[in-house]
Amino acid sequence: MKIYLLLFVFAIIFIHCQSERSIKHPNSPPNIIFIMTDDHSYQTLSAYDDRFIQTPNLDRIAHEGAIFRNSFVSNSICAPSRAVMLTGKHSHMNGHINNTLTFDGSQPTFPKYLQKAGYQTALIGKWHLKSLPTGFDHFEVLRGQGDYYNTPFITKDDTIPSEGYVTDVITNKSLDWLTDRDTSRPFCLLVHHKATHRVWMPPLKYLDSLENHEFDYPETLFDNYVGREAAAAQKMSIDKDMDLVYDLKMLDEEGEIKTKYREMYERGRIKNLNEEERKIWDDHFKPIIEEFKQAKRAGADLVKWKYQRYMRDYIRCLMSVDDNIGRLLDYLDQNNLSENTLVVYTSDQGFYMGEHGWFDKRFMYEESMRTPLLMRYPAIIKPKSEITELVQNIDYAPTFLDLAGVPIPNDMQGLSLVPLLKGENSLPGRDALYYHYYEFPNEHMVKRHYGIRTDRYKLIHFYNDIDDWEFYDLKEDPQEMHNLIDDSNYENTIDSLKSELEKLRIHYKDDSDDIAEIKK
Repeated sequence: MKIYLLLFVFAIIFIHCQSERSIKHPNSPPNIIFIMTDDHSYQTLSAYDDRFIQTPNLDRIAHEGAIFRNSFVSNSICAPSRAVMLTGKHSHMNGHINNTLTFDGSQPTFPKYLQKAGYQTALIGKWHLKSLPTGFDHFEVLRGQGDYYNTPFITKDDTIPSEGYVTDVITNKSLDWLTDRDTSRPFCLLVHHKATHRVWMPPLKYLDSLENHEFDYPETLFDNYVGREAAAAQKMSIDKDMDLVYDLKMLDEEGEIKTKYREMYERGRIKNLNEEERKIWDDHFKPIIEEFKQAKRAGADLVKWKYQRYMRDYIRCLMSVDDNIGRLLDYLDQNNLSENTLVVYTSDQGFYMGEHGWFDKRFMYEESMRTPLLMRYPAIIKPKSEITELVQNIDYAPTFLDLAGVPIPNDMQGLSLVPLLKGENSLPGRDALYYHYYEFPNEHMVKRHYGIRTDRYKLIHFYNDIDDWEFYDLKEDPQEMHNLIDDSNYENTIDSLKSELEKLRIHYKDDSDDIAEIKK
C-alpha cells in the first residue's frame, strides 16, 4: 500500500512540473516576458536614479536579477527602435529607418523563430509599425500611438473598443492571455505599453499626486548650445515647443490660450474620456488653468513652470506603469512561473527630462541614446547583478533565441547577452556602439546623424543639410556640454575614432545613400 501511495505522490509531482516549467528543469527553455514602455528615461527609474520617483516593482526586477548600466539604442525613435528589437538588425538592414514607413512583416523576427521552436507567442499593447504583426499566435495592439483612455485595440479579426486607462487595460489583457494559454508549452509574451509617451495623460487616481511637489531643475535646463550647431537647430525645447494646451492641458473654457496644437488636443485626446472621467479631469485642471492665466508668467519663470507641469504628468503616468508591472510579477509568483521565466524590462529609447532644455529624444546624446534595461531569470542570473558592458537593442533578439536554445541566424547583427547574464565580464566583439538617426526633416528638426560611442568617448557626425562633427569626453563632460572636436589635445583620439566609426559602418553594412553623398 505504501509503495502505491509513493508512486501516486511522485506522479502528482511529475505532472505539476510538466504543466509549469520551473527551475527544477534547468534545461527546459525559459518562458519570456518582454515588457517595454515608450520614452521611459533611465533618470526616472529609481534603481538607476532616485531623485524623481520611487519605482519599487521595477526595482524588484533589478534586485532579483540584473541591472544593465550601459544599455543603449541604435536609433532613438519609436518605430525604428521596435523594428531593431524584433529583427536584431540595425535600421538600415531591416528597412525601417523612420516613423513614416510600414514595417516589412515578411522578414524574419525573433517571435517567428520562437514559434518554430514550439513557443506560444503573443503581443499586447503598442505596435506602431503600421503593418499587422506577424510571428504571433495572438495579438491585441493599439491603433497607431493609441490613447491613454478608452483606446481601441486591433486584433487579427477586428478593431475592438476598450474601457479604462490604457496601462491597466494592457496589463489586464496580458494576464488574461497568460491565464488562458497552453500550459504545456513555453511562452513569449510582449507587453508593450503606451506610457510614458507624449501627451502624458495620467490615470485619474494619480491626478492629485505630486501637485505640490517641486522637482529639482536640471543643471542644463537653460543650455545655450554654444559649439553645437545641430543642438541649437532642434525644435523640442520646453521653452518654445512644449504646447501649453496639447502637452500641459491648459484648455481654458474661454479659448484665450491659443496654441499650435490646441485643436488637436480639444478634438482628439480629451474626447476619449467618458462623461464621468471628463468631470474629474476638468475639476482637477480648472484651478490650475485659472492660476496660470492670472500669473501671466514669462521668460525663465514660464520655462520653470512648464518643466514642473511636464514632470508631474510624466511621473504620474510612470507610477501606473510601476503598479502594473507589480501585478505581472505577482501573477508569476502566484502561478509558480517566476523561476523559469525571463522577465525583461526596457524602453524603446531614452528621453529628456529637461536636460538641455528639452523633452523628446532622437539625438545621440546620452539621455536619449541610453535606456533602462533590467532582466530577471533565476536559473542563471544572480540577484543584484550589475552589468557594465556596452549593450544595445540589437542584442535582445539573439539573447532570447540563445536562451531558448534556438540557433542565432548569421544575419542578426546583435550579440547574445547570455554570457553577461551568467556572470562573465566581457562581450567578445563589442568595443563600441554604432548609432544612426535618419528622421529629418520632421516636427522636431533633429538633424540626421551617425556616430560611435565607446566606454569613454563619443563622436557624432551631423550631415544631410549640415556637415558638423562633435566629440565628447564622457568622463570629463558627462552632460555633453563641450564639443571638443577642435581640441588639439584630443587630435589622435578623434582621428582614431573616425577610423573606428568607418570600420563599424562597414561592419554593419551601412551604405546609406545619404552618408555616401556627404562623403564625396
